Order: sequence, then C-alpha cells, then structure tokens
Amino acid sequence: MASRSGIGYDVHRLIEGRPLILGGVDIPSEKGLDGHSDADVLCHAIADALLGAVGLPDIGYYFPPTDESIKGICSLDILKRVASEFHQLGAKIINIDSTLVAEKPKILPHADKMKKNIAHSLEIEVNMIGIKATTNECMGFLGREEGMAAMAVASVEI
Repeated sequence: MASRSGIGYDVHRLIEGRPLILGGVDIPSEKGLDGHSDADVLCHAIADALLGAVGLPDIGYYFPPTDESIKGICSLDILKRVASEFHQLGAKIINIDSTLVAEKPKILPHADKMKKNIAHSLEIEVNMIGIKATTNECMGFLGREEGMAAMAVASVEI
C-alpha cells in the first residue's frame, strides 16, 4: 500500500432561515449556511480531501447542485458515499485533520459530537479525526460573518 494525502476546502454563505449544520450537528445560531445540500462545510471539505487523496473527482461530481433529487441531502450521507468509494478501491483512511473558519459560534462544545458523526459515517475511529476552529480576525467576508469556510487534510493508504 502507498501513503497518499488530499486537501479539501469548502465555503458557504450564511443566511437567515436555514439551520447551521456542522459535522452533522445542528448548532444553535441566528443564521445557517446556504447550499443545495445541508451546506455542511466541514463534511464537504473532508469529503473532498478524501476523494482527492485517492484521485477521485470532487463531491460536485457525485452530488451535483443541479440534481433536484438530492436537494437538502445530509452531508453525513455524502461521507457515507465516500466511504463506499474507499471500500471499492480497497483504500484505508489513516487520519483526517480539519479547521473551521468563522467568527462564531464556538465550535469546541460541539466537536466531540461532530467527530462521532463523521467517524460513524466514514466507519473509522473517532480518534482518527481532528476538528479545530479559528476566526478570520474580523477580516474579509468570513470576518464580517457573511459566510463560513472549512479546510481538511486526509492521509490514506491505497
């Protein structure tokens, strides 16, 4: 088996009238993320990091925003599809590290539940997932609380 790594990045606008879902957790917030799915930037970044590590297309290939049959799809289901692709390839996830970028809300109180949700969806151990958060120091669209971003790195063997 060869060791490989992949990176993922996702960003969505914050809007009123939508729930804020991160790592499959519904987090109390005045605004949620806008998107065709549940707009879970954390799961999307992780999915793209994993897919890239094994040379597969990004999540837009598997879940195009033009497909009305998947409108509102739970991003944990996207991760389950990624796990299925990994099984077919005989690939193994070594670890995932991720960072959410947003001025608020505080992520640490929800991180354990996020890790459990992601681990369950990917069929891996919770201790194989890192979730951190940072602000954008009030700069740019993230700093003005117009959106949220996430970055992820995945190490795999294939």
